[in-house]
Amino acid sequence: MLEPGATIGILGGGQLGRMIALAAARLGLKSHILCPEADSPAFQVAAGHICAAYDDAAALAELARVSDVVTYEFENVPLATAEFLSARVPVRPGARALALTQDRLAEKSFVRELGIETAPFVAVDDLAGLAAGIAAIGTPAVLKTRRFGYDGKGQVTLRAGDDLAAAWTAIGRQSAILEGFVSFRREVSVIGVRRADGAFAAYDVTENVHRNHILHTSTVPANLAAETEKAAHRIAWQIGRAMDYVGVFAVELFVAERGMSETVIVNEIAPRVHNSGHWTMDGAMTCQFEQHVRAIAGWPLGDTARLGPVEMLNLIGDDIADWQSHLADPAAHLHLYGKGEARPGRKMGHVNRMLDRIPQGC
Repeated sequence: MLEPGATIGILGGGQLGRMIALAAARLGLKSHILCPEADSPAFQVAAGHICAAYDDAAALAELARVSDVVTYEFENVPLATAEFLSARVPVRPGARALALTQDRLAEKSFVRELGIETAPFVAVDDLAGLAAGIAAIGTPAVLKTRRFGYDGKGQVTLRAGDDLAAAWTAIGRQSAILEGFVSFRREVSVIGVRRADGAFAAYDVTENVHRNHILHTSTVPANLAAETEKAAHRIAWQIGRAMDYVGVFAVELFVAERGMSETVIVNEIAPRVHNSGHWTMDGAMTCQFEQHVRAIAGWPLGDTARLGPVEMLNLIGDDIADWQSHLADPAAHLHLYGKGEARPGRKMGHVNRMLDRIPQGC
């Protein structure tokens, strides 16, 4: 268990690293960030930082020296980096969670082996394999790179008659997974947290809406049957236990209709704090970032109770220009990430709006 005043090393200097560092500071813990980008927003709020590549052995050794525990803000940290650090300092979550979630085929296979439903999928290693996969799964289907894909990157949707060779070229002719389409009513996610001793907690299921493959809004409570919510929480608990996970993680799910009932189908696992959990910063007793810090520090987990209905709105690119109107909304809480240039598709901040707040004058 860490003591107040200890240092958390964080791999990654984006907005998630920034918000982990801010949460740690509230609890009397320091953060030391390692990231290759000199303008990383997490650098602005951390006690210290190292600007270096994730495979820089000297920089990693220094991070291990100054840290009491190391975590990461994104799942594409090189596995070798996590293994290098693990030999010198506790890394939470561990390297196994990275190995499973960095490879879409390994992740889907892991979930299926737990007896949890996923979309139909097959491995694709070449153009012939893609043709065989289409014959087995049918169309529509989605061809995805096994590694380094997020926010819609590294994937192509295939429909009947599409040029398979063009699709294979579009993803760089690299190892891939072909997934069948799932007919779903809505997309949801569960934010779970687990300690090393197995203690587990989860937040209310979040209903998510995407635009251009990027999360647009997250709303709680989700429009789900009580049994569906219980099933989603049970899946998150199963996954966390099977990975021996420590920290906060997200499970993204499709909700589909089966006759008169609902069922949940796992889409992806994110071994980190997650965009769809940002609502917890203003809408829950304990936010996901504090939960992550508590878990990796070996501290008691906080209360996940929701304070009321909440909608989280992502501010993407030029959306940040409306920051003043969000500040003027008495029901809204504005969070900006300290980024300089508002490029298309870039997450610049988010707004949490309390939906049960009574407007002034009513």
